[in-house]
Amino acid sequence: MKKIYLLLLMGMYSTGLFAQGYEVGDIATDFRLLNVDGNYVSMADYEDAKGIVLIFSCNHCPYVVAYEDRMIELHNTYAPKGFPLVAVNPNDSIAEPRDSYTKMIERAEEKNFPFDYLLDANQLIYPEYGATRTPHVYLLEKEGDQFRVAYIGAIDDNYRDASAVEEHFLANAIDALLAGERPDPEYTRAIGCTIKVQN
Repeated sequence: MKKIYLLLLMGMYSTGLFAQGYEVGDIATDFRLLNVDGNYVSMADYEDAKGIVLIFSCNHCPYVVAYEDRMIELHNTYAPKGFPLVAVNPNDSIAEPRDSYTKMIERAEEKNFPFDYLLDANQLIYPEYGATRTPHVYLLEKEGDQFRVAYIGAIDDNYRDASAVEEHFLANAIDALLAGERPDPEYTRAIGCTIKVQN
């Protein structure tokens, strides 16, 4: 019985249910991750940005696929205003081969992603942030040479139908920061696929 409990506990931990991660107001640690263009990218590379729209994403998840065009639109709208979108794939490619680096390159070319699409190859970044889903949003506001978490959660309230969205959580949060205000709400529940790890 004890063994079964421990296995369940480990399973829950591996799916991120116990992930602590960042809270709104925390300073996000920088990273250096491989981009689909073959270069390594860090947040420090965005010297002129006012912030970063960091979204844990992937190739295969139907929730992500439903949001890809909206992610492109968000980047095209807000990157010129100082908030570029950066997608990070946290999934293990053995657990989910459709999320391999090669497949990432193919997907980025197929969709003509205008934003950086990075691989969390060692799965070290997503637990630090506390991401549990794809997509999972972390809106970061730049303060000096650091990035502070300003909003965590979902892109909007309707992944199924972009035309039926009533609450544009992420866009509203970015607009608030651009207006010198705080996002409201600061947290929403991320809806998506669980992050894939090796058993």
